[in-house]
Amino acid sequence: MSTDTGQKRVAIMVGAGYIPGINAVVAGAALAAGKLGWELVGILDGFEGVLHPEKYFNGGIIPIDPRVLNMDPNTSSVLGQSARVDPFNVRIINQDEMVEEVDMSDELLEKLKAENIDAVISIVGARGISILYQLHKKGLNSICVPRSIENDIASTSASFGFNTALTFTIDMLDRARLAAKAAKKIAVVEVQGEEAGWIALQAGIAVAADAVLIPEIPVDLKNVATHLKKKMSGKKSWGLVVVAQGTKIIDQKKKEEKVSSLKASLSPLATGDSNSEYVIRKSGQAAQAVAEGLQLRIAEETIPMVIGPWVRGGAPSAVDRQLGVAYGAGAIQALEAGSTGVMVSFVPPVVKFVPLAEAINKVRTIPAESMFFQVATSLDIYVGK
Repeated sequence: MSTDTGQKRVAIMVGAGYIPGINAVVAGAALAAGKLGWELVGILDGFEGVLHPEKYFNGGIIPIDPRVLNMDPNTSSVLGQSARVDPFNVRIINQDEMVEEVDMSDELLEKLKAENIDAVISIVGARGISILYQLHKKGLNSICVPRSIENDIASTSASFGFNTALTFTIDMLDRARLAAKAAKKIAVVEVQGEEAGWIALQAGIAVAADAVLIPEIPVDLKNVATHLKKKMSGKKSWGLVVVAQGTKIIDQKKKEEKVSSLKASLSPLATGDSNSEYVIRKSGQAAQAVAEGLQLRIAEETIPMVIGPWVRGGAPSAVDRQLGVAYGAGAIQALEAGSTGVMVSFVPPVVKFVPLAEAINKVRTIPAESMFFQVATSLDIYVGK
């Protein structure tokens, strides 16, 4: 690392998974660093730009000038993002032309030192925070900015990207509600949320759905069907059920199927038989299972729909644009205060610096006492028991 003269050379990188508005975080960091007279550089495509700079025309580290930084929220990140870069498990082709995973964390730290990088700001999700914690223990001065469209990162109330995903989901649910009403059918709409149901519950409340199914509460479809029958027994002839991707159905009998050896070797989620294309399919499974389960229990036609990963596209919401700039500036403030190995955390009304150890290996789920459950119940939305 460079000698501490008051001026620092700070790098910023983006982890795996696209989220709109990443440039806002980069801009916040650039503007705050520029005010201190620090140099901010960007690492392209996660840590790929450091580990394999030869892949890039002008190298994998680029200067970031706040005076010319593109603030257009509709553009993709100026840094790109990691496809799958875990420096502890980097895939390479060995001398036998076989794929293997090797630990390149020491090489990464050496290359960062050679580039005179004093600290790294990482815009990452839960998995990325765990990786940065390991690198911090090996000597990397790291600051993490939490980003998650599912808002499932522990120790922060608002992950960057969540409000954008929520806004888009509400808009799409409004469309699904109108379609279900016109067709006089029950729309079963799957939304993002493998571990936590923040998007499903908050969006479901916003559109006054009939039922919201989330990972935190295993659901019995008999109870959902009873609730829908009750609500549709009068003049109402349609329904809307919001289903988080990670919803657990406790009364769904799994069909026994013969699994080929090839399928088993690929993934437990691989689909098809030995003569078909193999894909890992998660999106749509929850909606299909709930729609089919309800169809067996209620005399109304159900239509499974999937919003899923579409929420990752488009422009960021106004809230996320503000939050992104604040997170970027907050990361620089943490370094100025001498803090490293921390995550910038927004806990209204303040921004805090939380040790990475407090944010890893945890999932921010909806607590049983959440006011959102109370609101849903008052609106006669079924959320399980």
